[in-house]
Amino acid sequence: MRLKSIRLVLGTWILVACTCQAANWPQWRGPFFDGSTTEKNLPSQWSTEEGVAWKTPLPGFAGSTPVIWNDDVFVTSPDSSKNLNLLCLSAKDGKIKWQKEIAVGDRNEGRNNMSSPSAATDGKKVIAMFGTGDLVAYSVGGKELWALNLARKYGRFSIMWLYGSTPLLMDNKLYVQVLENNDPSGYPHAVDDKPTRQSYILCLEAETGKEIWRHIRQTDAIVEAQESYSSPVPLKVGNDLQLVVIGGDYATGHDFRDGRELWRQGGLNERHEKFWRLVPSPTPGDGVIFVAAPRKDPVLAIKPGSGGSSAELLWKFKEFPSDCPTPLYYQHQLFVLDGDKYMMTCLDPKTGGKKWQGEMGIREIFRSSPTGADGKIYCVSEKGTVVVLEAGPEFKILATIKHNDEPVRGSIAVANGHLFIRGGKNLWCIGPK
Repeated sequence: MRLKSIRLVLGTWILVACTCQAANWPQWRGPFFDGSTTEKNLPSQWSTEEGVAWKTPLPGFAGSTPVIWNDDVFVTSPDSSKNLNLLCLSAKDGKIKWQKEIAVGDRNEGRNNMSSPSAATDGKKVIAMFGTGDLVAYSVGGKELWALNLARKYGRFSIMWLYGSTPLLMDNKLYVQVLENNDPSGYPHAVDDKPTRQSYILCLEAETGKEIWRHIRQTDAIVEAQESYSSPVPLKVGNDLQLVVIGGDYATGHDFRDGRELWRQGGLNERHEKFWRLVPSPTPGDGVIFVAAPRKDPVLAIKPGSGGSSAELLWKFKEFPSDCPTPLYYQHQLFVLDGDKYMMTCLDPKTGGKKWQGEMGIREIFRSSPTGADGKIYCVSEKGTVVVLEAGPEFKILATIKHNDEPVRGSIAVANGHLFIRGGKNLWCIGPK
């Protein structure tokens, strides 16, 4: 078992290293799972006319982020007929290489629709998840590899604002998180012949879709607080790798081999509120996991448990916490965006001490998460305004660019010297032609 664990760790981090060298963005938080990349020579200023490599209309809007591998850009999208689609575009010119209709039945709840999860790719295949429960894998050339529907097998997703978690594709395995309300009767979109639900983490063979394990994740959270829109991330702990999941009032670490829970840390919902939806994903950094609790609750730094030890709460940040954006870990600093109060804070990740703080310069709500690259931080508001900050020792706005292409809820992806921004109507590629 120990040998298998070491192989898993080494194989995973070799994959991550190769991803970075190829300058790809394989899943929604990038090659390091923390919102950053090592890409250089990226633009800090452009307009809707100058500095745009290409702009391609999309079938509809969604909160999913584009993922990129070499010349392939993958994005999920609904269309006007309520079909749910997976598209592959050329990173060079934005032309659509192929488009597949995966399912029918898009719907909107609040700011979400059935295409909120982002795709994930390893350069050989691309996997996409939709709020209908449809989970599919295609070759990068557009050949279907397998398809299944989790909602039919385990029950329609019992989540108030629809399913929004992105699967984790790693080491040729797929990890799917479904944290939901155990009573679906209050959600018309969730009602079926299964009277109750159980939150779970699912591991599948990425080549075939065959189930490897399914772990039931217990919680004492109540009503909406049982649910989560966050996505699972890997965290290197010593010589091992853990799967970290947040939601249901807790952060938990899991064994990649069988899903068993290794540790559990509370403090995410200290008031034990009923209506407490969790949107940000956990952010890994130097063996610590950073968790942004919603609704003005604090950002937490958690040292995970290992070898049978318990997790440890290192510090809390309460001043301008994040409600929706996932924190960015970049250049050994933690950046927390309060999207409702337009405030960015740079923290020392070891102590939680504030290095600097500043207003974003525009009074527009930010739902998407910040991206770190080339010494800069890229943020995009819900109205489509990009704010570029310097990731330096003090707060500095480098540029503000209005795209006027709303709503924008996906994060900015970076690959091959370009920025990829999903607008309400278009996918933008920023950089040289």
